[in-house]
Amino acid sequence: MIALLQRVTQAKVVVDGAVIGAIDAGLMVLVCAERGDTEKEADALLNKLLGYRVFADEAGKMNRSVTDTGGGLLLVPQFTLAADTKSGTRPSFTPAAAPEDGRRLFEHFVRQARTKHPIVETGQFGADMQVSLTNDGPVTFWLQTSAK
Repeated sequence: MIALLQRVTQAKVVVDGAVIGAIDAGLMVLVCAERGDTEKEADALLNKLLGYRVFADEAGKMNRSVTDTGGGLLLVPQFTLAADTKSGTRPSFTPAAAPEDGRRLFEHFVRQARTKHPIVETGQFGADMQVSLTNDGPVTFWLQTSAK
């Protein structure tokens, strides 16, 4: 599984003109399942994400996680993160999980996040979403777990 996380001062997802998920300071995370991924990879990625230290401590060093700060999580499904862009000028989505697997793993990821973190908002799987955010820093990291 893949997560592209961005430290934000605010972020929101709009579908059909309505805000369906929004947070203030925290992490906006694009989440993607790859072929062969299971709940095991989803759980590992979530645990890494929740503990990943991207927020400043009193000395200004990135030593605090979203769990430490109590910031929001905005989880957005994003299958294009799995694109193979190594050749040509059009991406291949062969590495991405099949839609039904992607939906199942994203929903599992969200359920688990809600049991471990107090502020979890989401985008909508399969929807045409408009995502807006203010990246704080900018700070952006790519996290990935690999299916065994």
